[in-house]
Amino acid sequence: MDVIFIEGFVGHTVIGIHETELHRTQPLVIGVHAGLARARACDTDRIADTIDYGAVCERLRRLMAEHKLQLLEAFAETIADIVIREFGAAWVRVKVAKPRKFDDVTAVGVQIERRAPPAKEHLTHSGAVLHLIGSGMVPG
Repeated sequence: MDVIFIEGFVGHTVIGIHETELHRTQPLVIGVHAGLARARACDTDRIADTIDYGAVCERLRRLMAEHKLQLLEAFAETIADIVIREFGAAWVRVKVAKPRKFDDVTAVGVQIERRAPPAKEHLTHSGAVLHLIGSGMVPG
């Protein structure tokens, strides 16, 4: 698996559950590791054959400006979904941290890992019949 990564992306957004967090932006530090089975770009040397981390950064900026989420967990889940759906990652690890949230800690946050759903395979005639039988239907 080839891994494309972004570490230490910093942006400001409104996120949180406490009254002090709901009316002003605060910094978030984001890390994204996205896996591809094997990036074709290794052979073609074309950005179109891999995940363009510049485009991912732009998408993160847009997300930070537009989202209405409160929890870091939901925010990280949204990032994971974007990287899988929009950028074609097979696997993604997302870390989102609020630096210096409390005076006595460096950061608080969440890290999640997600995999893309398996691709639906084209059913052969016999596979389609078995699928129908498995769903309780008997063909013709």
